[in-house]
Amino acid sequence: QVQLVESGGGLVQAGGSLRLSCAASGRTFGRYAKGWFRQAPGKEREFVGGISWNGGRISYAESVKGRFTISRDNAKNTVSLQMNSLKSEDTAVYYCAAKADPIVTMPPYDYWGQGTQVTVSS
Repeated sequence: QVQLVESGGGLVQAGGSLRLSCAASGRTFGRYAKGWFRQAPGKEREFVGGISWNGGRISYAESVKGRFTISRDNAKNTVSLQMNSLKSEDTAVYYCAAKADPIVTMPPYDYWGQGTQVTVSS
């Protein structure tokens, strides 16, 4: 059974930082592109960013460029999202995702985690 499990969410003040991690099990995702999405209350899930299998291609939503950084460790089967200069509008449930395409980082994605809550207080 394929599983993606996020961790690292929590409550942080505006301007602060958080680091989310996603661990994969049940399958080796080394050749899969991985990504992060988020869903705020009352809004649709949106793409935050994605990284190709070897990290050679990374995409970000305009709203997080320059503040968020995606990285991956294929040896550990993990992907991370470093979030700096957080704003109240970053408050959302953040989801880890993976796709069988190793290169294309943009949606759609095939596999999903359960999500972790990030709350930014102003």
